[in-house]
Amino acid sequence: MSERVLPRAERRRRTEGRILDAARALFAEVGYERATIRAVAKSAEVDPALVMQYFGNKQELFRAAVRATPAPEAAATPEELVEHLLGTLDVKMGELPRGSLAMMRSMLTHPEAGTAAREALARQVDRLAASIPGEDARLRAALMTTILLGVTVGHQLLELPELRDAPPERIARLLRPSLRALTGPDSAG
Repeated sequence: MSERVLPRAERRRRTEGRILDAARALFAEVGYERATIRAVAKSAEVDPALVMQYFGNKQELFRAAVRATPAPEAAATPEELVEHLLGTLDVKMGELPRGSLAMMRSMLTHPEAGTAAREALARQVDRLAASIPGEDARLRAALMTTILLGVTVGHQLLELPELRDAPPERIARLLRPSLRALTGPDSAG
């Protein structure tokens, strides 16, 4: 079915998708500050006014582009939690969604990206803390979250050779004792 024969709502949905894909790619590549509405529009092969019509401004476009899908619920036991987290290393060290890269690249320099990152990480801390015993479960969950965030940033953005060259299984093996220590009941003291 050609683009012209599609219903108006479907054409709009596809155009919006092209704009968001172009925005994710550009924000991931150059960050919030250097990305422009014109560059997004050019990549999406639309008029810049159409980008503004759909999203209002660059900040709203960024918000839509980095909106993450909710992560699965936390594991039932601390051991399952550690294995679940280590199981995400393949994703964190593979090809991340462009929205995630855009947020990571911009989170330290743009307030909107920083807020979005804090909100996403807070939700993750909440889910992890639910599986960790002890009164300082949220602190330990935050430590676990930032350890994995650091690995992701080191691999994806800083491209540290030691992280780029190591297979996820090796990194998981080295991280496992630390993550287990953060979930154990004796780590509360």
